[in-house]
Amino acid sequence: MAQQKKSNGDQLDFEAKLWQTADKMRNNMDAAEYKHVVLGLIFLKYISDAFAELYNKLSQTKGADAEDPDEYRADNIFYVPKKARWDYLQKNAKQPNVGKLIDDAMDEIEKDNATLKGVLPKNYARPALDKQRLGELIDLIGTIGLGDKENRSKDILGRVYEYFLGQFADAEGKKGGQFYTPRSIVALLVAMLEPYKGRVFDPCCGSGGMFVQSEKFVQAHGGRIGDISIYGQESNQTTWRLCKMNLAIRGIDANIAWNNEGSLLNDGHKDLKADYVIANPPFNDSDWKGEMLREDIRWKYGTPPAGNANFAWVQHFVHHLSPSGTAGFVLANGSMSSNTSGEGEIRKKMIEVDIVDCMVALPAQLFYNTMIPACLWFVARDKKNHKLRDRRGEVLFIDARNMGVMIDRRHRELTDEQIAKISDTYHAWRAKGSKYEDTAGFCKVAKLEDIQKHGHILTPGRYVGTEVQEEDGEGFEEKMKRLTAELAGQFKRSHELEGEIKNNLEKLGYEL
Repeated sequence: MAQQKKSNGDQLDFEAKLWQTADKMRNNMDAAEYKHVVLGLIFLKYISDAFAELYNKLSQTKGADAEDPDEYRADNIFYVPKKARWDYLQKNAKQPNVGKLIDDAMDEIEKDNATLKGVLPKNYARPALDKQRLGELIDLIGTIGLGDKENRSKDILGRVYEYFLGQFADAEGKKGGQFYTPRSIVALLVAMLEPYKGRVFDPCCGSGGMFVQSEKFVQAHGGRIGDISIYGQESNQTTWRLCKMNLAIRGIDANIAWNNEGSLLNDGHKDLKADYVIANPPFNDSDWKGEMLREDIRWKYGTPPAGNANFAWVQHFVHHLSPSGTAGFVLANGSMSSNTSGEGEIRKKMIEVDIVDCMVALPAQLFYNTMIPACLWFVARDKKNHKLRDRRGEVLFIDARNMGVMIDRRHRELTDEQIAKISDTYHAWRAKGSKYEDTAGFCKVAKLEDIQKHGHILTPGRYVGTEVQEEDGEGFEEKMKRLTAELAGQFKRSHELEGEIKNNLEKLGYEL
C-alpha cells in the first residue's frame, strides 16, 4: 500500500515500515485481526519505554525502590512486570513460544494496572499467527523510541496510532473502519466546538479520536487536561479496547461504557447532561432495532423511522446536552433534505424550535470506509447564550465542498488553513460584536423564514449561492469582438500550418 502523505504533519519514516511488516503478517488473516497484533505490540513498547526511563532514574536515586509499582503510579506511568518488559520479549523474539510470552506479558500488565483490566489483546499464541513474522515485527518495533519523555512530548505513538487506524480502515474497506474518523474532520469539529472546559460526550466513540483531539485542543490553548471530563460509549468490544488503549497511552482518564446493544438500545450514561457532544455515528443504519423504541423519551421532535437511525442519533445527542450545551456531529448528506418516513418533520421541528446553529457541507472522499457524502451539524440548546451573540432565528450555512487536498488517489484531507477558515467563520458569526460577512459561494446566514421557503431543507448549496466572478471591465460588445478576432486568428494560423505540412510532404515525394 502506498505511503500516505499528510498535509497536517510530517510523515514519520518508520510508519510505512511498520505497515509493510504488518501487511506481510496477514497471510490468511484479515485486517480486522492483524491490526490488534500490531497495535497491541506498539502499546506494549510504549509503556515499556516509559517504565524503563523512570526505572533507570529510580535505580540511581537513594532511598527509591525501582520495583515499587506506587513509584510509577505517582508519575502517571504504568508499572511493567519483569517478564512483560520489552528487553525481555526482544531477547526471546526468535523463540517458537514468543506468542505465549506476549500473551503472558499482557496478563501481567493487566494485573498490575487496574485501568487496563480486560483491555489488552491476548491472542498472540494462536497457531494462525506466523511466529517468524511476529519476531520480525518485535525487532522492528524495538528500533523505535516510543515512550521515553522526548518521544512522549512529540506524541509519536499518537501519530502511529492515527496512521495505523487510517491504514487499517482503508484495508478493511466498507466492511470495517467504522471506528475511524479521519483526523481533519475530528480537528474541524473540535476547532468549531472549542471544548475548553466541562463534560465532553461521544456516545459512539470508536477508538477515541474525538477525545484525543479535545485534550490536545485544551492543552494547545493553555488549559489543563483536568478541565474537561470525558464520557463515551462503544458497542464493539475490540474497538472499545482500542479506545481504552488510545486514551491510556496519553494518560487521559475517561468513563467509557461498553455493551453489545450500543447507545440507542442501552444507554450507558442515562443521566449525563454534557456541555459538548461530539460524534460520528454510523451512517444510515437500517438495523438499529428502532421498532423496539417507538415510545422513547428521547424522541422529543418525532419518532425516527425504524429503517434509518440518523434522526435517532440526532435526538440522542440533543437529549444528552446540558441547557447551554452544544453538539457537533457528522451525518450523511441525506439528513439535510430527506422527507422519508417522517424525517422531514423531525428536521422541521428542530428548525422551528431554533436549536440548529450551523450546517457545513463537506467535500467528497474524506472517509476511508464510505463514499457516502457527509455534512456536519451543529446544534445549540441556547442560542441566546450570554457568552455569545444572540443568534435566535438564524442558521449559518457553510459550503466547503470545494475544499481539501488529495493525499492519495482516493482520499482527500482538509488542510490546517482550511480548518481555520471554516471554524473562524463560525466563531466570527457567533461572537459578540460580530465581524462576520456573508461570502458568496462559501457562507451565508439565513433567517428562519428563508429556511421555511426552502421547505426546511438544510443543504448549504441552496443558501450560499455561487462565487462572484471578478469583473474584467470589458463590455459585452468588446468581448464578442475580441473573441471573434481571436478565433479568426486561430483559423488563419491553422490554415497556414496545413499549407506548410502539405509542402513538406510533397518535398518528401508524397502527393496529397
